[in-house]
Amino acid sequence: MLMKTVLLHDNYGINTAGHFTVAGIDTVGLAKEYGTPLYVFDEDKMRSMCQKYTEGAARYFKNAKILFASKALSFKEIYRIADSEGLCADTVSSGEIYTALAAGFPPEKIHFHGNNKTVADLEYAVKSGVGVIIADNLAELDNLDEICAAESKTASVVLRVTPGIDPHTHVKISTGKVDSKFGSAIETGQALEAVRYALSKKHIRLIGIHCHVGSQSFDPQPFLDAADIMMRFLAEIREKTGVTLSVLNLGGGFGVRYVPDQQNLDIDYMLREIAARVRNNCEIYGLDEPEMNFEPGRSIVAAAGVTLYTVGNIKTIPGYKSYVSIDGGMADNPRYALYQAPYYSLIANKADRDMDFVADIAGRCCESGDLIQEHTLLQTPEKGDILAVCVTGAYNYSMASNYNRLPRPALVIVGKNGTRLGIRRESLEDLIRNDL
Repeated sequence: MLMKTVLLHDNYGINTAGHFTVAGIDTVGLAKEYGTPLYVFDEDKMRSMCQKYTEGAARYFKNAKILFASKALSFKEIYRIADSEGLCADTVSSGEIYTALAAGFPPEKIHFHGNNKTVADLEYAVKSGVGVIIADNLAELDNLDEICAAESKTASVVLRVTPGIDPHTHVKISTGKVDSKFGSAIETGQALEAVRYALSKKHIRLIGIHCHVGSQSFDPQPFLDAADIMMRFLAEIREKTGVTLSVLNLGGGFGVRYVPDQQNLDIDYMLREIAARVRNNCEIYGLDEPEMNFEPGRSIVAAAGVTLYTVGNIKTIPGYKSYVSIDGGMADNPRYALYQAPYYSLIANKADRDMDFVADIAGRCCESGDLIQEHTLLQTPEKGDILAVCVTGAYNYSMASNYNRLPRPALVIVGKNGTRLGIRRESLEDLIRNDL
């Protein structure tokens, strides 16, 4: 079986040396200069994706905000890029808030998410001047109200609800069904109860509702169904409480092309169709068009990223399979081990050659399940080759660990302005920094 290299995204290429490139930069040269494992991040690709969202939002909605879901990739420079492109930041921990603030991100443009924020988390968010708290449950509303009372502040709150939608994605990244751990279900009446409870709190200003149907969805219908259900719920809130909420956050989850047989979900089409559904519901229920919020993360940064590894041992078991071992693995990319996330890989220094070798890509951690992919086609590998795993900008560095006491890799930013470090490689000294 032979296959030519597929360039999954427009920022990937092959140069005259036959080497794989990102933003026109030779990845083999990057591996030589910065070492491996190495995260490569294309700043220009991220900016172009930000602009697709902001331009589409301005085109189709009266008032809309794009929130970068920074759980996908969080480090100081990425908040600076997001801010310069006019995005707000969706955060899910004190650590993400702290990183954003350390980067100079305006606190009023930060939204704070999560299903079990601690009291310390909420105190930090309130004291830092975070703009919006996306509240998940009644206990959180109690804690937030008490904290705001002590600080003589009022929190702007968007309440997370579950619309009861199956997004037809992997169960581990499906978040909008009735039995989700996130939010309060509309179907059971708990969401309306939570709305009434929020409205009763003196130091909480309820401004809207939020849902997120799931991640990595290629089917437009769940997003359109969510728009219908959430608009109907806004009408129900007005009818039963007399309060008109002004914000509707439909989350994120737009699918990204990881492998050749996938296609990116069309962002412009999705925004246009959602806008049409919202306007139609406004006419049906006599509502003013709400401020629309969207939380793309993966779709902004996934294709901007590539991870580079050096090939070590190559092991063939006759009649069974071959393994290509690399100098990274589940410690820097746990997604295959967690839920068999698909990836497309190639030998970066042989990108112009046919893929003719079938193997499992094995990481260096002491786990049999430490794999990047199984039964995947590659160019015939040799020790010392550079393996590129494509579309790793989302949920790779952000999910990385020090398992087996492995230092986390460096991240280098590339683009039309050249290359620069965004995150330095951890040292052995870093591994024991907190040890006593």
